[in-house]
Amino acid sequence: MTTEKIDGVSVSTQASVYFDGKCVSHGITFPDGTKKSVGVVLPATLTFNTGAPEIMECVAGSCEYRLDGTDTWLTSQPGEQFSIPGNSKFDIRVTEAYHYICHFG
Repeated sequence: MTTEKIDGVSVSTQASVYFDGKCVSHGITFPDGTKKSVGVVLPATLTFNTGAPEIMECVAGSCEYRLDGTDTWLTSQPGEQFSIPGNSKFDIRVTEAYHYICHFG
């Protein structure tokens, strides 16, 4: 099921802009201190590095992704998610705007 709305959170109004505007996100903080980000990746092929483990949840659009150490591109569509280990990286290939929620581990 696709997350459509998140209630009761604090939203950072300052956007995080990466890759010359190809990825833009806003941080959100839940009352219990849990942090996530919501954003969009515009058409591009990019490499992201992780500190903590992450789960990328697709809420609109789609992407192809390749985890570090693999040669296989997999697809993520609305309602689907994929996990990335901490202290790792992943490639993402987007042909239409990919809207996501990033859940930090």
